[in-house]
Amino acid sequence: MAGIDPTKLRGMALLWTLALGLSAALAAAGRRWSDPLIPQPLLVWSLLLLLPLATGAWLLRGWSLPPAGQGGQSEASNQEQQR
Repeated sequence: MAGIDPTKLRGMALLWTLALGLSAALAAAGRRWSDPLIPQPLLVWSLLLLLPLATGAWLLRGWSLPPAGQGGQSEASNQEQQR
């Protein structure tokens, strides 16, 4: 493991351990409360759409347009076009 950063490896191990723990907890809960849940459409759609909408809002919050007259190109691409 010569090329792997130990900090990243610890982070991945922690994330994997948390996911495994959550999976075990859900499996245990499924055995304890085996009655099926009745789907509620409003709850299902809100759970499906909430995270993508929140992510989109977070991305758009930091989005900015270039000042007028620049055309949205970087100086490096302008120099390449002038050659």
